[in-house]
Amino acid sequence: MELSRKEILTIPNGLTLIRAFGVPIFLWLLLGENLKGWSFLVLAIGAWTDYFDGKVARWLHQESKLGAAMDPTIDRFYIAATVIGLALKHDIPWWMLIILALRDLYMLVLLAQYRRRSGKVFLVTFLGKAATFNLLYAFPFLLLSSKSNWGEFAHSFGWGFAIWGIGLYLLAALDYSRIAVTDKRRTNV
Repeated sequence: MELSRKEILTIPNGLTLIRAFGVPIFLWLLLGENLKGWSFLVLAIGAWTDYFDGKVARWLHQESKLGAAMDPTIDRFYIAATVIGLALKHDIPWWMLIILALRDLYMLVLLAQYRRRSGKVFLVTFLGKAATFNLLYAFPFLLLSSKSNWGEFAHSFGWGFAIWGIGLYLLAALDYSRIAVTDKRRTNV
């Protein structure tokens, strides 16, 4: 698949690239420098760009296959880096890291099988977007809960988003499994 310069150099892809650069910056700020305030800012910018890149793509008619592939990939990197960083800093329990890691491992295997069998990848579903939205909004609040005067407020909001996000993340995995099975049945008929 060859992409034209016009498909690569778009504003939404630029927003997604900003989010990608945020992953190592976040980890460096949190784990290397222990700057939770700045780490929070990077997470907030990451959540903001995740929300707006798709909206901007549709608004400017700049949707692309590259953007559709990059966005969920960067989301996975962001979620993994954030959960690992927050677990290492004891801002979240290790069970959260384990659940999210096992879910992503399951999805990696499911996607590989689906792609091998059908030649396709999963299209991002509303349920998957909702799960990612909740998780990406939970993490800044959970980080902020141990850092500021907003601690209790941030803690409550963070865990509200986290519980919904984890639940929706697991439901999205079941939904993608359903899509794979349904598609397999359709191709076998």
